[in-house]
Amino acid sequence: MARLSTLCYIERDGKYQMLHRTVKKNDVNKDKWIGVGGHFEADESPEECLLREVREETGYILTSYRYRGIVTFVSGNGVTEYMSLFTADAFEGEPIPCDEGELEWVDIEEVWNLNIWEGDKIFFRLMDEREDFFSLKLVYDGHDKLVSAALDGEPMELFDILNMDGSKTGIVRERGVAHREGSLHATVHMWVVRKNQRSGYDVLLQKRSACKDSNPGCYDISSAGHVVAGAGCLESAVREMEEELGIHAAKEDLQYIGIHHGAFEDVFYGKVFRDNELSSVYVYTKPVEIEELTLQESEVEEVIWMDYEECRQKVQDGTLPNCIYEDEFRMVGEYLKEHPM
Repeated sequence: MARLSTLCYIERDGKYQMLHRTVKKNDVNKDKWIGVGGHFEADESPEECLLREVREETGYILTSYRYRGIVTFVSGNGVTEYMSLFTADAFEGEPIPCDEGELEWVDIEEVWNLNIWEGDKIFFRLMDEREDFFSLKLVYDGHDKLVSAALDGEPMELFDILNMDGSKTGIVRERGVAHREGSLHATVHMWVVRKNQRSGYDVLLQKRSACKDSNPGCYDISSAGHVVAGAGCLESAVREMEEELGIHAAKEDLQYIGIHHGAFEDVFYGKVFRDNELSSVYVYTKPVEIEELTLQESEVEEVIWMDYEECRQKVQDGTLPNCIYEDEFRMVGEYLKEHPM
């Protein structure tokens, strides 16, 4: 069954007017905070529905609004809703009580801390970061759990959000939202090493592509990546090495050395980026020739071999532009001493 609806976020003085849905018993949005809007009546356009619903729910007559996107909402209960998403920044009229819940003006940044749908966080992020019209598809499991998302027809990465002990919280969150909020998630780090005559080992470093969303142009772990929701760490490690470097590793070729917790906050392209990850760290010692690698251009600009001790010193004194965690790099060195090739 398909439904058509509108949803509008009215802005005033850095705040959104939010509706806390507390009245209806059989409400899919029960106890959630959402914008104002509702379902189309016969022969209405999205704009006509918007203006009518806002007037009925708030008493306001919108005088300036913008059509931001279309959200395809798949509930998992046999209902698909096509929701026209609007923002508004000017209105007239006097407020009235809403028969669907309580209306409240909330600071836009504080909206993220309310009981809102995970998918709503995605379009909040998009409304903040994009000016162009977008199409967002959100698929739920019949309850509150987001199971897939697509932006303009392209799948989006979703992560299982973790507790500090590595167990899953049950929350699945989109990549951009996770990095905006600093949510703990799983990653895999693979260090490619070989013997040398100096410190005993070289490490393969990748230079991150200039278009990366964090630390562009910095030297980094040989290969690394996120563990998408529902996936395992080892399978993710094998996949990332093939995608980024063209290395066809078998699971048994990766030597697990432990878990590393890494976190930092910085600003890239004018946006705050908060990383908070539990990384499964592996060492790969099979022969690797740089000339035979196939680098993923969107991720990796180049790769170089560097002596382990030289790299450790350059990371420590800052002479190598990098985003390597020193304590993780020491983990690798200690493992290599204890497990010589």
